[in-house]
Amino acid sequence: MKNNARKYVLDILVDIEKNNAFSNIAINRALKGKDIPNLDRRFISELVYGVLENKIYLDFIIGTFSKMKMKKINVKVLNILRMGLYQIIYLDKIPEFAAVDESVKLVKKVDYRSSGFVNGILRSFLRNKKDIKVPTMKEDKIKHLSITYSHPEWLVEKWMKEFGQDFTINLLKANNETPKLSVRTNTLKVTKEELIESFIKEDVKVFPDTFVKEAIHISHLGNIENMEIYQKGFFQIQDESSMLVAHVLAPKPGEFVIDVCAAPGGKTTHIAQLMKNNGKILARDIYNHKLKLINDNAKRLGIGMIKTEVFDAKELDESLLGKADKVLVDAPCSGLGIIRRKPELKYNKKPQDIEEISKLQLEILKNASKYVKKDGVLVYSTCTIEKEENMDIIKKFIKEHNDFEMVDVNDTLPSNLKSEEKFLQLYPNTYKTDGFFICKLRRNNG
Repeated sequence: MKNNARKYVLDILVDIEKNNAFSNIAINRALKGKDIPNLDRRFISELVYGVLENKIYLDFIIGTFSKMKMKKINVKVLNILRMGLYQIIYLDKIPEFAAVDESVKLVKKVDYRSSGFVNGILRSFLRNKKDIKVPTMKEDKIKHLSITYSHPEWLVEKWMKEFGQDFTINLLKANNETPKLSVRTNTLKVTKEELIESFIKEDVKVFPDTFVKEAIHISHLGNIENMEIYQKGFFQIQDESSMLVAHVLAPKPGEFVIDVCAAPGGKTTHIAQLMKNNGKILARDIYNHKLKLINDNAKRLGIGMIKTEVFDAKELDESLLGKADKVLVDAPCSGLGIIRRKPELKYNKKPQDIEEISKLQLEILKNASKYVKKDGVLVYSTCTIEKEENMDIIKKFIKEHNDFEMVDVNDTLPSNLKSEEKFLQLYPNTYKTDGFFICKLRRNNG
């Protein structure tokens, strides 16, 4: 099956590159409904993410040995080369000759004329791999780190200026690590202990030691959606850092909560869970198909208090002014805190993207703030580590809205995440979570 598995990998990588698809969506789309053994599913996932995480380094090697300019290499052929090199360099279980042989077989299926080219590049690398010369730190720090850890130069340079050399190197390393898969216990249906027992019965490896009380880390599982305990709504896939948002919001049963950028609904359903499925949540997004995800998950989890609506958070809904006890703005962002999960993000973003999205974030926050009751709470969160999208937004907002004040989030955090700051900023290299920002604001009575 491995040979077919490599064809799946190729199709997924091409989909990501040509269509700017998210890796998780591209994988799900390619494998959905296919009868693929769990071992092959894991191999496909490992190879897709491995190539994406190391793409700049792999392309550096290809560029070293190819007489053809990178831009002229067919996208399928280029990705077969990346796949072959990744297997040779990083996958000890696959013999070098097998990686070359399977790459040549695969390229013959998609572009027969390029088989000699692929064979030549991979064999040249095997003969000369000790001679690969990446610029040293002394020669060019930015280039060295960019190639070694496969992050674009502009991003390495930005982080070096903001965080310093040691922190940046640790961050780059952490971004290339495989994150644990976190799930949230649906306490409306089961206890954490009962869910752990259910996973163990399914031969799933469980790591219950987590920051968030309802979180569990798991591994060694196949297609989650086929699991009976998933279909019964015993858990929801969600990173721990994302789970912290609902705890900071601290909703109470009977309250009215608005989630202005709700899809795909992980935080929305968690809020409902903390409210014990008692009260009202208005969950909005700009796409109908994304709201369907929220409705489907809510039904599976046994939640009946969420109302979904298509609505653009950039617009102001005057019918909701001053109506909500709690409002969540989980703002659209650059996503540079979740590179571990979506490594393609580091190649898709440009410096101007951060500037543009920060304007949108402030606009959404201003509108959402108008829905908050006097003495009500507004939480702003992002899955990025860029200050322009995080504290800079909060500072600008508070400067223009003196009826809001920051609330210390530490009272709602686990003891090992508490800090001297009133807000929470997580980095992949500090707590092995996604990079996440959470800030809490209260509307005062003035």
